[in-house]
Amino acid sequence: MAGLVRIQSEDFSVEEEVKRIKTVSKEVGGVVSFLGTARNISKGEKIVSLEFEHYPVMAEKKLDEIRKRALDNFNIIEMGIVHRVGRLDIGENIVLIVAAARHRNDAFMACEWAIAELKRVVPIWKKETTGKGEVWVEEHP
Repeated sequence: MAGLVRIQSEDFSVEEEVKRIKTVSKEVGGVVSFLGTARNISKGEKIVSLEFEHYPVMAEKKLDEIRKRALDNFNIIEMGIVHRVGRLDIGENIVLIVAAARHRNDAFMACEWAIAELKRVVPIWKKETTGKGEVWVEEHP
C-alpha cells in the first residue's frame, strides 16, 4: 500500500492515517498508535521550537525497513509511519506510528518496538532552540 511510510514537512491527520491502516484488511481487530509531539521542555530547559533534519533517501529506507521487520517479527497486519522534518512549534505533531493487528497486544508490542527502533537507527536529527541557544540532541544516529 503506497504512502504508508513517509517523511514530510507538512502536518498529518492522525484520523486519516488510522483510517488508511484500518482499510487494509477486514481482519483488523485492534489499532494502536504512537503520536510524538513537540514538548516545551527538555533536560530542564524551556524549548521555543524544534527543527528536524534528515538524510534523504536513507531515512525513508530505514523507516521502510522498520515497517517490514515489524510485519515479519510481530503478528501484525499492517503498519504506517509518518515523520515530519523542518521547523516545528511546540505542540505540533512530529511522528506517528500506527500498527494494526487481529489482537491488541500484537499491535502494542509492534508499535513500541517501532518507535524505539526509529530513534535508534533512522538518520533524523533534532535541534532544540532554547533561551540559551540551539542544541542538537545526540540520541539519534
